[in-house]
Amino acid sequence: MSPAEQERLDVEEAIARLQAALRLQYRSALGYTLAAGSVVGFGHQHLGESLWGFATLDLADARRLVEKITTLGAEPTTEIAPLRFSASPAQLVDLLIEAEEEATEALQDCIAPTGREARSEALEHRMEHMIMRKQEQIDVLERVRRKPPK
Repeated sequence: MSPAEQERLDVEEAIARLQAALRLQYRSALGYTLAAGSVVGFGHQHLGESLWGFATLDLADARRLVEKITTLGAEPTTEIAPLRFSASPAQLVDLLIEAEEEATEALQDCIAPTGREARSEALEHRMEHMIMRKQEQIDVLERVRRKPPK
């Protein structure tokens, strides 16, 4: 592959990686929706609104992934990564963190085939913004599961 070709977006590889990320993004939106509506207990009830906010942000990012896949000439996957649930708020937060860490890695993986042309740079920056936003959600969940000092 010539240096000029290496600088171009690898469309097929980008689509494959975006599809993998989309499966996880669907799961994120659904996982937060499920968690927002099911978290119980006086100490956790306030968390429901934050989780619902995360669900709506993740759904918007799923739309962005669908748009990019469609723009690149493919049909977006309808497959959703397996969703996990626990009635225990503490375990539910742990499951959400695990799912989000997997999703951020998949988004990071989308950057590799981007190249250096304008549309490549735009895709890379979109992924970085999605990763940053999801990491902020993980940070909130990490603080939720931390025990307060005595």
